[in-house]
Amino acid sequence: MAAAAMPLALAAATAVLKAGHWKLYADRHRIHLTPYPRRSCSDCRGAGGWWADGPFPEMEACGCWSERRELRIRLLPVPARPDEPPF
Repeated sequence: MAAAAMPLALAAATAVLKAGHWKLYADRHRIHLTPYPRRSCSDCRGAGGWWADGPFPEMEACGCWSERRELRIRLLPVPARPDEPPF
């Protein structure tokens, strides 16, 4: 019965993430949720921001995604690799 509930739970989680405009990255060490721009935003129209004028143009991030926090959940510690150099 638990095996039958997993696909349903996965489909529900995918729908919630899409509706909330989140990207999900997960591996055995962490779960990382990052916001992304909304296509329906009237300011950036899904581009995530706009270029500011001036001698040194910069990208200004739109508030539809930049004012939202990233969420990180650690699951397992990343193992140390003694064979690799530190730099």
